[in-house]
Amino acid sequence: MKAFATATLGLLLVASGGGVWAQPAAKSKPPAKKTSDVTLVCEAVYLPARTTWTRTVNIVYDQKRVRAVQIDGVPVYTFAIQETVILTAVDNERIQIDTAAQTWTSDFRGQATAQGRCERS
Repeated sequence: MKAFATATLGLLLVASGGGVWAQPAAKSKPPAKKTSDVTLVCEAVYLPARTTWTRTVNIVYDQKRVRAVQIDGVPVYTFAIQETVILTAVDNERIQIDTAAQTWTSDFRGQATAQGRCERS
């Protein structure tokens, strides 16, 4: 006897010579969630050198949460959110970006610090 299959009510009914078995039918992938992104350009002043660096922060988010963060085009490995502040690190620099106040604060493990303002681009 030849085997045949019929999909009904989310179950895949498989019939062959010995009987019929119910298996979960393969589900199609749900539509991808729509994401948006915002880019902040931050002018950070690093001390003690007193140099100004332009840092670019790209934040990808959907309706529920922040999905990804990039700093200067480099995706960060991990990040945490505390209210409006994004906490992350790149190399030895610990970075805090306040999205409400639009400020940048960072620390090179106590060797140097930076503070600055950010603007949406």
